[in-house]
Amino acid sequence: MNLGDKIQNKAQELSGKAKEGLGDATDNRDLQAEGAGDQAEAGTRQAGEHIKDAAKDLKDGFGK
Repeated sequence: MNLGDKIQNKAQELSGKAKEGLGDATDNRDLQAEGAGDQAEAGTRQAGEHIKDAAKDLKDGFGK
């Protein structure tokens, strides 16, 4: 996972937490759901990047 992807995913996760928190504070269900969705999407992207990293590490291990 490159640094740019990590930063983008973390920013999306934090933005989602903020949206969800604001939705909780204002009793706005749509904003809560949007925030939760942003967090889930960021988590999915992070998981995908971790899988790519693991596959690369495995491939590099066989090359030694």
